[in-house]
Amino acid sequence: MGLFSLSLLPPALVAVIYKDGGGAAFIQAFFLSLLLGFLLWYPNRHHKKDLRTREGFLLVVLFWGVLGSIGAVPFIFSSQPDLSLADSFFESFSGLTTTGATVLVGLDDLPKAILFYRHLLQWLGGMGIIVLAVAILPVLGVGGMQLYRAEIPGPVKDSKMTPRIAESAKALWYIYLALTIACAFAYWLAGMDLFDAICHSFSTIAIGGFSTHDASMGYFDSTTINMVCVVFLLIAALNFSLHFAAFTRRGINLKVYFRDAEFKALLVVQLTLTLICFATLYHSGIYDNPEETFDFALFQAVSISTTAGFGTESFHMWPLFLPMLLIFSSFIGGCGGSTAGGIKVMRVILLLLQGSRELKRLVHPRGMFSIRINGKALPDRVIDAVWGFFSAYALVFVVCMLILMALGLDNITAFSATAACLNNLGPGLGEVASNYASIGDGAKWVLVVAMLFGRLEVFTLLVLFTPTFWKN
Repeated sequence: MGLFSLSLLPPALVAVIYKDGGGAAFIQAFFLSLLLGFLLWYPNRHHKKDLRTREGFLLVVLFWGVLGSIGAVPFIFSSQPDLSLADSFFESFSGLTTTGATVLVGLDDLPKAILFYRHLLQWLGGMGIIVLAVAILPVLGVGGMQLYRAEIPGPVKDSKMTPRIAESAKALWYIYLALTIACAFAYWLAGMDLFDAICHSFSTIAIGGFSTHDASMGYFDSTTINMVCVVFLLIAALNFSLHFAAFTRRGINLKVYFRDAEFKALLVVQLTLTLICFATLYHSGIYDNPEETFDFALFQAVSISTTAGFGTESFHMWPLFLPMLLIFSSFIGGCGGSTAGGIKVMRVILLLLQGSRELKRLVHPRGMFSIRINGKALPDRVIDAVWGFFSAYALVFVVCMLILMALGLDNITAFSATAACLNNLGPGLGEVASNYASIGDGAKWVLVVAMLFGRLEVFTLLVLFTPTFWKN
């Protein structure tokens, strides 16, 4: 909490630079967060103990729960926008979990400090505040392997990019920072002003989807900006360990990407979605020419399927087949080890391969079939974990959707809102197509829980609800 309070100072500085208000709320929130952090730290400052796996899971959940709550304080203190308690928490958790769902309207008229803070939350949440903490905790004498395994997305969590976990975490952040700077520079060259370029680079590399304008990317009406966004979304949707392997001290080796099965599968998914959207829109005759049709089709296909949620067009107004297809594509999401949400491409590949293996076993009951990825046979425990994850993911989805329907939301809104928040996508259909301001507070709290389940990949949070976890 003490470290997180530092993130409240840059928005205060933005308020000073632009002089359009909002700075006082961040100064107040800074001192409150710093004070609370000190009061919790001081009595326990001499207590040192190695973390076990169980404490690692608990600490990860508490980090997200506590920091998401502290992140809501500036919204509570701010007079513009004037948000309720539920709206403040919803906006904060949506930012920190990189969901991108918003209750705010009139973004173009909000203070720059508030706009910058929303994007900063997404940027911090994109790679995971815990990964940053993993680089710091070893310095304090606390091991970080348990936190790393609990936080890093993907089916194989025991793998590390470097022998030392702190070095792995630092490498991730160096890559993350370099991509953010490159993205901001590209946006600026493409025509954005400096403030918009920085803010949108934060939410692009984090695959978050927040924008400084109500019209999102459609505000800029620029094919060049759209292409910059698409390229960096695809880069951010890749496994960051691939980036690490491709850009080593020995030089650049792009062959690493094309040898990876998950990378190739992601490209196939994106190409297929884009072609389906283009063909459907072109046949419908919604846009004037093929070039404009392709621009909208490519951008929305990549934005929704990678769980970013940026928009250049009101895609919910397209023929119903396409919005539903794109919402379902967000369940796949990006690669494991990326900043994207969803089930992850690798898990979907493993589910398909396991299904194929079961079909082969029906034909050849005595046959021995292994599942191989990138030329390596995977142990059955990985396959079992993927099936368990998929079952838990489906269960959480159904429960959240049914609760939303019980709270009065219609079928389309309940389905799409649950999918958008559990997949950390953002925009949905029906009442939540543009924003979440119109739904009740009870539904917002349910969706906040769905965001946490999605960001922590279900098991990390679900394990806390098992009696075995709390037994000695």
